Amino acid sequence: MFDALTENLGSVFDRLRGRGALSERDVETALGDIRKALLEADVALPVVRAFIDKVRPRAVGTEVLKSVTPGQQVVKVVNDELVDMLGAAAPLALDAVPPVGIMMVGLQGSGKTTSTAKLARRLQEEDKRKVLMASLDTQRPAAMEQLAVLGRQIDVETLPIIEGQGPVEIAKRAMQAGKLGGFDVVMLDTAGRTNADEALMNEMAAIEKAANPNETMLVADSLTGQEAVRIAAQFAARVTLTGIMLTRADGDGRGGAALSMRHETGVAIKYLGVGEAIDALEVFDPARLANRILGMGDVVGLVEKAAATMDAEKAEKIAARMKKGLFTLEDMAEQLRQMQRMGGMSGVLGMLPGMGKLKKQAGGQLATMGMDDRQLARQAAIVSSMTLAEKEKPKVLNASRKRRIAAGSGTSVQDVNRVLKMHRQMADMMKKLGKGGMQGMANMLGGGPMGGGSGGGLPDLNAPGGGLPDLGNLQPPAGLPPGLGLPPKKK
Repeated sequence: MFDALTENLGSVFDRLRGRGALSERDVETALGDIRKALLEADVALPVVRAFIDKVRPRAVGTEVLKSVTPGQQVVKVVNDELVDMLGAAAPLALDAVPPVGIMMVGLQGSGKTTSTAKLARRLQEEDKRKVLMASLDTQRPAAMEQLAVLGRQIDVETLPIIEGQGPVEIAKRAMQAGKLGGFDVVMLDTAGRTNADEALMNEMAAIEKAANPNETMLVADSLTGQEAVRIAAQFAARVTLTGIMLTRADGDGRGGAALSMRHETGVAIKYLGVGEAIDALEVFDPARLANRILGMGDVVGLVEKAAATMDAEKAEKIAARMKKGLFTLEDMAEQLRQMQRMGGMSGVLGMLPGMGKLKKQAGGQLATMGMDDRQLARQAAIVSSMTLAEKEKPKVLNASRKRRIAAGSGTSVQDVNRVLKMHRQMADMMKKLGKGGMQGMANMLGGGPMGGGSGGGLPDLNAPGGGLPDLGNLQPPAGLPPGLGLPPKKK
């Protein structure tokens, strides 16, 4: 997320940190580079100007120039102003008299229907609200059926479809059904258009008047950059927008829409869509997003993601086995599935403090040698094609069995061999960890304290036969211990 902006800003701050003291000229040069980075990220020009104007007096003042660590102080100033620019967190207004109406608006193709289902799932599963979804989209073919299908997938009720009813009638019926059915929240998925034309705006205004929703959420595609900001302004002029949900934020390397929205529209961003999965929705937190942009990671977000995706019972069983030095192919497959649910190794690295450079350095390995979503799925499929006996005792896997497994998983015998080698290496690691505790971990990562030896890290997938990428030999950013290896997830 926002990788290009993070990289550009990171290079600016690296130059600042490399100096023992900063002059006013040094700071002005850095501000010019920050301005350029923001403009390249497609941040609106008025927003960039306002941001630099707020950063400059603090950055060239005694707060920075007389600081013991001036480079770090500049980062802090920029971080503070980024948080301010992104705006305060704004939770949904769910404490009103039920049913709380949430109207979802936006252009066609922005991901509105899927986002409706994502938010409904979150409200029902995490906030424990009884939710009813209703499709008001009478324009797009099968739009109502699509929402009904999504409702069945996430176990959220949808309003029965009555042919011939218009959007306003459906909205009234949905709110009435929500009241009579004891629902806490009624979500109204409105129709979109290819552009914000007069017909669409009139329809939005009529629905808003009829349903009187507590929240009107604009769903906008973050990849459209400044176009998303313009669309938000158009909707805000005709309906009472209370929040924005940015979709496809995980694929947005620039971040212009997110950084410009609040300043340009005055409307708070409340959620980020961060993937295609139905649970790929994050509550917008300006402080955590600013930390990610500046390469400080998001440990809280990582913990939350792990907690949300982890099967506690399975984790306890695997942990108990690992203490005994046991690690089967099925255990490894569960590790792979867990990593996949968390967005792969690349996704995890992106949420760890100071790992921006390491992520970039390892990117080629992660993408092509086993740690992106597709590769993790293939590796898990290979293990799934094995019998229980083969998973428990991989030594029985001869050439014919490997060919059968390859055919069953849609892979090659070479892929099967790579998985087997990866398992052997991971099993050896688990044995060392089980025998030696933290010292076993240190030995596993390179022999020295905290894994600082030259031979540490995980096995290299580039090597013949595969294995995990050698992250232990990658050089982490300044401030982190050398030879920082990343062991497989233990949960």
